[in-house]
Amino acid sequence: MDWHVAPDEDLLFRIPVKFASGVSPAVSGSRWFRDTERNDIQNELTGWPTGPVFTPCTAGARTARRAGRGFLTVIPAIANLVANIGGALGSPFGGVSGQGEPEEPENEVHDFPVLWAAPGTLARTVPWQLDPGRRPDGYSTHLVLTNRRLLILGVRSGASDEAEVLGDFPRESVTAARQMTFSEINADVRITFADQSWIRLFTGNPTSAEKLAGILSGKMEALPESALTEAQRQRVSRFVAHLRGTAHPPVYIRLPSGIVLVEVPTRSKAGKGVFSTSTILMDASGEAAEPAPGDL
Repeated sequence: MDWHVAPDEDLLFRIPVKFASGVSPAVSGSRWFRDTERNDIQNELTGWPTGPVFTPCTAGARTARRAGRGFLTVIPAIANLVANIGGALGSPFGGVSGQGEPEEPENEVHDFPVLWAAPGTLARTVPWQLDPGRRPDGYSTHLVLTNRRLLILGVRSGASDEAEVLGDFPRESVTAARQMTFSEINADVRITFADQSWIRLFTGNPTSAEKLAGILSGKMEALPESALTEAQRQRVSRFVAHLRGTAHPPVYIRLPSGIVLVEVPTRSKAGKGVFSTSTILMDASGEAAEPAPGDL
């Protein structure tokens, strides 16, 4: 059985996530775990198993060495898998552009930290299972956002057991979130904790990245399903019933005009871990609605 929120808690958002990978040639497919002096700290992280050790390379090829196991060639990360996966047929939104420009060359071109943490900070407590280079095959991690907490769940493919809670952080411990557009399909998000440590995650979809950053930063108002009218719930039920490969529960965003944006992640054929988004806009009666100026 799956994980469920507590009776006095509202589910707002759930998506699969993992540590991001670089896309610039020197760091493509690589990731590092750094302290504020840019030292590699992966061997200092409590309980973490041995993982790949990446070496920046300007020649286009890159290598990863697993400690004690020699050298392995790292398969390049898939970049720019699709030019347009963000809007479903009939969606009021257009496509997704390619990679953006580097916003922080020191963290995206010359180096690629996905965990930035001084000793004793919160980012050092995130679960190692977020790292695709360490977790077992058939294992995935989900980020869950409620009105009170940010959680990381561990999910085994095909397992009937309840999802495992790997990380549990109060919402107030997260002080900033930002979509990082210089990334694979624009789908990275950097989450910053109150102690200024941070992690960088790949969300599988640029729309999911935008919504996660918007909700965590307070720029978007996410609604629990319980806040919908009965007519809206019926409309969503009909909408979801016609979708194939629904991956996770719908996300509900109240726009400034009061209408509700509904987004449903669906599995994409573009690549493993990549998702498309199907979208509708509805008013309080569940009828289709047009966005007002300033809504989008």
